Amino acid sequence: MGTDQTDPVEGSADGNDDDVDLYEVATWEERSRLDGFAVALYRFGTATARGLVILVGLVLLFGIGAFSAVTSPVVGVLTVLSAVPAVLLAGYVYVSDVTANEPPALLLGTFLLSVVTATFAAVLNGLAQGLFAGVGAVGFLLFFYLFVGPVEETVKLLAVRLYAYRDDRFGAVVDGAVYGAMAGLGFAFIENALYIERGLMGTELGGGLAFIAAGSQITLTRALAGPGHVIYSAFAGYYLGLAKFNNDDWGPIVIKGLVIASLIHATYNSTVGLGSAVLAALGLPELVATFAYILLYDALFGALLLRKIHNYRRTYERVEAGGVGEAATGVADEPTDGESGESTGSAASEGPGPGRTHEERRGRHAPDDAVAADGDDPSRE
Repeated sequence: MGTDQTDPVEGSADGNDDDVDLYEVATWEERSRLDGFAVALYRFGTATARGLVILVGLVLLFGIGAFSAVTSPVVGVLTVLSAVPAVLLAGYVYVSDVTANEPPALLLGTFLLSVVTATFAAVLNGLAQGLFAGVGAVGFLLFFYLFVGPVEETVKLLAVRLYAYRDDRFGAVVDGAVYGAMAGLGFAFIENALYIERGLMGTELGGGLAFIAAGSQITLTRALAGPGHVIYSAFAGYYLGLAKFNNDDWGPIVIKGLVIASLIHATYNSTVGLGSAVLAALGLPELVATFAYILLYDALFGALLLRKIHNYRRTYERVEAGGVGEAATGVADEPTDGESGESTGSAASEGPGPGRTHEERRGRHAPDDAVAADGDDPSRE
């Protein structure tokens, strides 16, 4: 975590004309071979830790059968179909980033890492579910709010933190929402695959209409549940982006984002059954009632997410417009060349515009250097 503190020796030396070497007195830099060894060892340790996390995730991916799920042609096709709404929502978040388009490599890397880190949630949720099952309805509420929501949102944010967050091209607060949405998409993809595979177990491929009906229902349900993951993790990702540029308050900001995402996630899991039942009691068919509730819930919190992103956009554009105005004023105040009234400094008139490169756009933002197992209900996340 960053700090603005300065050692008294360094503070006094700043105002001293004498050239005082403060190395290992109040400051530090890599000088000796031992310094270089310490730097190399630290970098090796952090890289190894990230590699171990990914390796364990891959082992668990095979262990829970996720690989066989996504390699099955039938399950694969249904999974892709179920992910379409989530893809569209993640795409909208992507194009809403006013600062710059994020590199495809970082987006793909975040997606794949989220597929891997989702396995941690699958294992942890499975282990913890039995601890809450004996308490009845209260136990399930506690399970959703104290475990499922926090664990799943943490592992999705971990996918962002492992890769994209460390890249200098993660150059704006709103980039966190983009990568968070991509992590949610990866999580939804592998979760949908597992739900679809389990839903089709016992249904023979030659079962005709029964097989088609089973596959269609589970796919439609997961298609509506999937966008929720994009919404939740985009909230958490936005705050991760905010934390990147506010290092002194990094921890509290990240925790705030995780709390918001976890609460929205757990509330959905806790209310989808009751909400669907209420709508069914009003006369809607059971499946339609479930779809309607999911749509209403996602629409509400999706609108809140987009309002936050659009607020960033409006602020960004207002600041950019102010910069152009200042540049224009500066040109107008320059001396002119005789009676022609032409400015002698035309370069200043260009100002900062939306066509700038990624590095130029983020010039003002100099960056510093935890699959659901919450029951068999496919509408839950």
